[in-house]
Amino acid sequence: MSNSINEERLKEVKSLLVSQPKPSDPKSPYYTLARKYGIKVDFRPFIQVDPISAKEFRKQKVDILKHTAIIFTSRNAVDHFFAICNDLKIDIPADMKYFCISEQTANYLQKYIVVRKRKIFTGSRTAQDLIEILKKHKNEKYLFPCSNIRKDDIPKFLADSGYQFSEAVIYETVASDLSDLDDVYYDIIAFYSPSGINSLFVNFADYKQNDTRMAVFGPTTAKAAREAGLILDIEAPQPNAPSMTGALELYIKKANKL
Repeated sequence: MSNSINEERLKEVKSLLVSQPKPSDPKSPYYTLARKYGIKVDFRPFIQVDPISAKEFRKQKVDILKHTAIIFTSRNAVDHFFAICNDLKIDIPADMKYFCISEQTANYLQKYIVVRKRKIFTGSRTAQDLIEILKKHKNEKYLFPCSNIRKDDIPKFLADSGYQFSEAVIYETVASDLSDLDDVYYDIIAFYSPSGINSLFVNFADYKQNDTRMAVFGPTTAKAAREAGLILDIEAPQPNAPSMTGALELYIKKANKL
């Protein structure tokens, strides 16, 4: 990774905007940052998830009941999949198998099905973990419900390996309306996804970075930021700061000379 801190733009930090929803957990490390360093921390989702209609889904010509297994990579996918099934009055058979990217996503299925009566296969955390499990189940007919913006690692693996599968867009990731932030200044804006970077320019086509420092999480977000012409000041993860809040704390301590 390139320099994690841009020394030339190192300036005191008094305010931070996090481009995600406000954490419900009072022990969130963002709240700890605010208290510990006396800085203002605001939260604002730069992207939102919108369902697609049953009419739009039908245009994809995907027959859900012709599949024997469903791959879920997020709780959003779970919610929107079962919403579409409800709209289309489709009852998912009891022998349907579920392949979930994490234990958290698998547990979330309890909202819609009796988990103990179903066949559920769970990855540890990443898409690669889930791919290792999919390798042991090649004979299924997979359905991959996803957003209009998604990583291609799982569908690419399925296609390259000759699996039977269908992909179905069941929700859309779109830019939130940020017009009320016009003329609002923050010392740092923290981004977690390329979609967040895109939202910034959808809302403010002539955005000028000036002295605002940009913090990004992950290589794809960093790439999107650079391609948009932004200067990156803080990149995470780092060897000594695997989280965004850890990388921000290192910067704030250095910038505020603490």
